[in-house]
Amino acid sequence: MKKVVIGLSGGVDSSVAAYLLKQQGYEVIALFMVNWHDRTGTLTSSCSWEDDALIAKMVAQKLDMPFHIVDLSKDYKKRVVDYMFDEYSKGRTPNPDVLCNREIKFDIFMDECMKFGADYVATGHYCQKTEFDKDGETIYQLRAGEDNNKDQSYFLCQLNQDQLSKALFPIGHLDKPEVRRIAAEQELPTATRKDSQGICFVGKVDLPTFLQQQLEPKTGNVIEVPAEFMAKKKAVEKTPDNFKKLCFAYPYKPWNGKVIGEHRGAHFYTVGQRKGLNIGGHEAPLFVLGTDVNRNIIYVGEGTDHPGLYRPGLFIGTEEIHWIRKDMKMEIGESRDYLVRIRYRQPLEKATLYQREEGLYILFEDEQRGITAGQFAAWYDENELFGSGVIA
Repeated sequence: MKKVVIGLSGGVDSSVAAYLLKQQGYEVIALFMVNWHDRTGTLTSSCSWEDDALIAKMVAQKLDMPFHIVDLSKDYKKRVVDYMFDEYSKGRTPNPDVLCNREIKFDIFMDECMKFGADYVATGHYCQKTEFDKDGETIYQLRAGEDNNKDQSYFLCQLNQDQLSKALFPIGHLDKPEVRRIAAEQELPTATRKDSQGICFVGKVDLPTFLQQQLEPKTGNVIEVPAEFMAKKKAVEKTPDNFKKLCFAYPYKPWNGKVIGEHRGAHFYTVGQRKGLNIGGHEAPLFVLGTDVNRNIIYVGEGTDHPGLYRPGLFIGTEEIHWIRKDMKMEIGESRDYLVRIRYRQPLEKATLYQREEGLYILFEDEQRGITAGQFAAWYDENELFGSGVIA
């Protein structure tokens, strides 16, 4: 009998995943991760890890599975939270959920699972895995979940072949209502429990308060950039000769606009942000177009259609390019069409990838709103995720 260790979180998805594994005849062991203790900045409505652990233990007892707890908080702080603080200090916006999967769930946690003699490690992600043989080697494919509204393949965009070889995603072929139905039918304690929100394993937080643990508030200017100026800046022909003009954030200058207010620190804001500006006197809402942490300036524009919110492309440095399918890795000088996603739940967009010596340029068929440095771009062929990288 094959042995599977499942990351049991106290949520309905991992609970149903555990049930399905039992039904399939696996020997299943439940392992709960403690990744964060500090509640600074966490909203009071959020559940603590102790509550989650208690619910997870109840699920394990209901399904007659051994239950264990492992504390990975030191690794989580070092490899996820410290990285977050560092990225925000540079004016970039990291994705902690992608980092958590790459650095914790499918690395440190997977190592812990192997100590139990596991053949596989399972999670409650809405994604699917397939495999095929190529030249005598098994190639593992990461595919989107069947439920388009819950597909979580994007969060796993940094996994590698070795990690995928040991991974199981038992609910990837189901939609959320069916998962809820199974949980209710089996009278699992998580059947009606709400989905968790916020930063992976930290919970729903007030981000400025959370970041102020390490990043000091610092008053700076908010500068409004007129839409007419941005329109002129963006009149650039889409050709490989113009890669750098198309794929990097526009070079805002203080004299491009006027000071309309103050903020508490440029590192607390991100491209596309609307809340937290607290500046009135405009007919339409203001949005963050860009930040300059060195000069502590925020650039904003009025209206959801401000041209400064849109960019035709993005760039990923060579050291940040990751291929799940290394057999499909692009060569320098090569170009290829893919479907690209720049954030979770964003519709896949048609784009052309251009591999150059310095990195990967991605030009979209249609301009994209809110391309943000520090986030991950992931590229797909139909429903298979081939690779990803951190946006420069």
